[in-house]
Amino acid sequence: MLQEESDLALIIAQIVQKLKGSNLYAQLERQAWASLQRPEIKLESLKEDIKEFFKISGWEKKLQNAVYSELSVFPLPSHPAAPPEHLKEPLVYMRKAQGSWEKRILKSLNSMCTELSIPLARKRPVGEQKELLNKWNEMGTDEPVLDLSLFRPVYAPKDFLEVLINLRNPNYENGDSHSFRTHLGLIQVPLKVKDIPELKEFFVELGLTAGQLGVDDSTQVPPELFENEHVRIGQKVLSEQDSAAAQQYIRQGSPTALRAELWALILNISSQPEDILYYEQLKTNVIQHDLLVDSLIYKDVKLTASNDDYYFVFEDYLYQVLLCFSRDTSVLGHFAYSSASPPKSYIRGKLGLEEYAVFYPPNGVIPFHGFSMYVAPLCFLYHEPSKLYQIFREMYVRFFFRLHSISSHPSGIVSLCLLFETLLQTYLPQLFYHLREIGAQPLRISFKWMVRAFSGYLATDQLLLLWDRILGYNSLEILAVLAAAVFAFRAVNLMEVTSLAAAEAVLADLSTLKVMPLLQIFLFATVT
Repeated sequence: MLQEESDLALIIAQIVQKLKGSNLYAQLERQAWASLQRPEIKLESLKEDIKEFFKISGWEKKLQNAVYSELSVFPLPSHPAAPPEHLKEPLVYMRKAQGSWEKRILKSLNSMCTELSIPLARKRPVGEQKELLNKWNEMGTDEPVLDLSLFRPVYAPKDFLEVLINLRNPNYENGDSHSFRTHLGLIQVPLKVKDIPELKEFFVELGLTAGQLGVDDSTQVPPELFENEHVRIGQKVLSEQDSAAAQQYIRQGSPTALRAELWALILNISSQPEDILYYEQLKTNVIQHDLLVDSLIYKDVKLTASNDDYYFVFEDYLYQVLLCFSRDTSVLGHFAYSSASPPKSYIRGKLGLEEYAVFYPPNGVIPFHGFSMYVAPLCFLYHEPSKLYQIFREMYVRFFFRLHSISSHPSGIVSLCLLFETLLQTYLPQLFYHLREIGAQPLRISFKWMVRAFSGYLATDQLLLLWDRILGYNSLEILAVLAAAVFAFRAVNLMEVTSLAAAEAVLADLSTLKVMPLLQIFLFATVT
């Protein structure tokens, strides 16, 4: 009991500390001072009267949402005395592997710098600044200053997969973990992942008897009746502005017309004037300074979203959001609970001198091949650049960073890979062994889907239904379940293939798949 109280006190202290530096804290302080002028606020009952005022005026709800948002993002310490690095990643070998991977990425970036004789950053000449400002809303029509063919992505998902395949826990080097000896997948680290009964319990709202948006034939309630009622409840949730209620509601899917507002409410984003100003400052920074990563962003958009039937129209938005994102130092905050650390560079001529080290890029995130696809689907929901920017940034620091860093977190990419392989090996053993025997390890196919959260693979309406559930359950585990469900759906065809290329061909096009029926059948119908 004492331990629980101590943990709770620590959590409260952390959240108070975090909120003290926020705009909300300053606003609450101003409101409290202003309320002293109100006739209903009495000196003898000051504390209770101000609390009541906050409740009636809606400020209490805003504070609740901010606290809920912090709880959703920040991992709670397992023990108050745990060292800070445990907050980032408790397993030493995971931390070491992440550190080695970061060095490799930085080496790749620096060698590109040297080969091309291009600085990591430079101030743009005034003429170039004016030109960029003039074409800010039509960057897709204009080629960047540098020849993009000279640039290569710092890494692609397949490079990252090779690193994950080679991960080993030194304590289990001799295969002395009985429970793990039978795992025949590519991931060889013993992490605890959910089995189907645990997944059924976790994703209980996806059950066959529950109403779902994204499922056309419900045996319980006609879809149109469920949809009308679901919309009505969604409007009520929005009117009450309660983040926790919105998160619970969205587990059954979001009506298209309400999705943008619901996601903003869950992510606690309200677009205050200072947020718009902050976005404008980031834009100014892009205009004034040219970074080497800008060319990587241009290249990535050209190679991915620009060639996508759904997303090519958003090319300008993608440049704007990603270029601003690379300059945003507030993103550095997520490294407190990420296994990763922001890369550092040294001011020219000061190599190795720590006081001249700067984070590079300023947000600490080096983009890789496919990074822009984290932003692309959001362009369907948000057409105002600063709002789109805030939503993406929050999605990144809550979820997406876990897809390209090495950690033991249940939503981390290592756990997702292991969950996928375990589900397939346990519940579709014949298929798993067949693919393994012909040199078509399933993870080699599904990894690219999971690392991009299926963006660019599913039709957009289906992808948004999937991301509804990521937000609703505050977890990325559903990506691994869907990947396994896709293999189950195409199992008959896959049993007939005799090579990796043939298996990839069977799974090349996911654009016709319906996400919710696949998930429901895999979790609740075919598997006992």
